[in-house]
Amino acid sequence: MDAPGFVHLRVHTEYSISDSIVRIDALVEAALADHQPAVAVTDLANLFGWVKFYKAARAKGVQPICGADLWISNETDRERPFRLLVLVENQQGYLSLCRLLSRAWLENEHRGRGEIKKSWFAERDGQGQRYSHGLIALSGGIEGEIGQALLAGRSQQAKELAKSWATLFDENSFFLEVWRRDDDADEKFVRDSAHLALALDLPLVATH
Repeated sequence: MDAPGFVHLRVHTEYSISDSIVRIDALVEAALADHQPAVAVTDLANLFGWVKFYKAARAKGVQPICGADLWISNETDRERPFRLLVLVENQQGYLSLCRLLSRAWLENEHRGRGEIKKSWFAERDGQGQRYSHGLIALSGGIEGEIGQALLAGRSQQAKELAKSWATLFDENSFFLEVWRRDDDADEKFVRDSAHLALALDLPLVATH
């Protein structure tokens, strides 16, 4: 078998204002030069760059992956929202993500953040489909609700949170996300996440 290709699943571009200076054309060229079969753009709470990214990637033969890095409301402390990364699996997922982001900015903006409420993923559209349908979710790493519980040493709470998040998405569509940023706390987080993934039989994905 061929060695599996590396694919960036967490990328902010210039459309994540004040958060990134990555330009879409340069991103696609870098992926092409590194022989990456695909690359994702997951800007912060918006899809502003999606059409430009889609056209640029397709023109170069790179598979574009649509997604977004979401703010998730922390109901106990609105000043410390959680994060969740979602990737679009199909047309239904794209529509779901558009609806969720629009609702976040229209109904739940807080301090310049369009935040999504966790409960929204379980709500259903006019066709009876959950708003999470067609989306692949990554737990948000250390900045996600599960990650924050692990970081605080609340392993049982993290376990219950992981179970609850997994039930909100289609089967095999929720991943525990880990990353390393040259920090001792990150290493413990990675180990704890791996143990949690094993205990709950959840898939694990590494991003940065």
